[in-house]
Amino acid sequence: MKDIKERGNQTLVTEFIFLGFSNHPELQGLFFMIFLLVYLVTLLGNLLILTAIRINPVLHTPMYYFLINLSFLDICYTSTTIPIMLVNFFREKKTITYEGCLSQLFFLVTFAGSECVLLAAMAYDRFVAICHPLRYPVLMSKKVCSYLAAGSWLCGLVNSMTHTGLTATVTLCGPNQISHFLCDIPLILKLSCSDTSVNEFTLYVASATIGLSPCLFTAVSYMLIISAILKIQSTQGRHKAFSTCASHLTVVVIFYGTANFNYDRPSSGYSLDMDILVSVLFCIVTPMLNPIIYSLRNKEVTVALKKLCEVYILPGLVGGPMDRVRGQESSS
Repeated sequence: MKDIKERGNQTLVTEFIFLGFSNHPELQGLFFMIFLLVYLVTLLGNLLILTAIRINPVLHTPMYYFLINLSFLDICYTSTTIPIMLVNFFREKKTITYEGCLSQLFFLVTFAGSECVLLAAMAYDRFVAICHPLRYPVLMSKKVCSYLAAGSWLCGLVNSMTHTGLTATVTLCGPNQISHFLCDIPLILKLSCSDTSVNEFTLYVASATIGLSPCLFTAVSYMLIISAILKIQSTQGRHKAFSTCASHLTVVVIFYGTANFNYDRPSSGYSLDMDILVSVLFCIVTPMLNPIIYSLRNKEVTVALKKLCEVYILPGLVGGPMDRVRGQESSS
């Protein structure tokens, strides 16, 4: 399949070549093993979080309802990029079709935008829990939580549909090489031979609404939360209040920090290796860290995971079919 075809007097791109990790061909096998391990840890960690919350009635609260959405988003986010990257490690020519590139861009922007807004919704939940505890059952009812979660997904979806539609109208005349391991809007616009002013303006607007606004909202929420915690008289009370939002605050700092470094750094002065490293931290490492952070810093999640392992997972691993048969025979 040719990656460039003629239409009239124009040369149109039908396939892209990824240049990510091309500087180190001797390390392709090592990279494959590392990213496969990271992907498996991400899937396992987030699936355990999802399952532990679902089977434990104690965790059926707004905070953990949002955490379920976050874990599901992280699974979807990494599954958009890592599988095709793993396949490309075995290819001499690391390619993706034009349609495949647009599809990857659509899902990446959807999940990233949804997570931005969802983290702000989680910050609002912590703000209400600590600053207005008596009104918490009303302000964070099941209906409100459903609206906030659905709104997060809707914001990401609308934002992604807008960008993907505009990117599809851009004329690409070659070259067809993307200096990365994934398709992203700025990378596609660099290859355009048509006017991209509308696309760039839309990117700035989206950065302010989907990126900056949730970040500022989260920052203000935590300023008010910290102020309320400092007013608590007892040390034990302050520690307990802060522990309820420590995991989310850690996730927020990592997510917005890597996102800011990934999208808002200068366009020049960075090598391909640095670009790849920053994107790996944002797109691949962060979704893996989220379940680890919640497992280590949240006692309720830790207890739920231990219960899940002790009651459901370990008996299934230790007590195989033959063990169950022997148990039935001994009981009879």
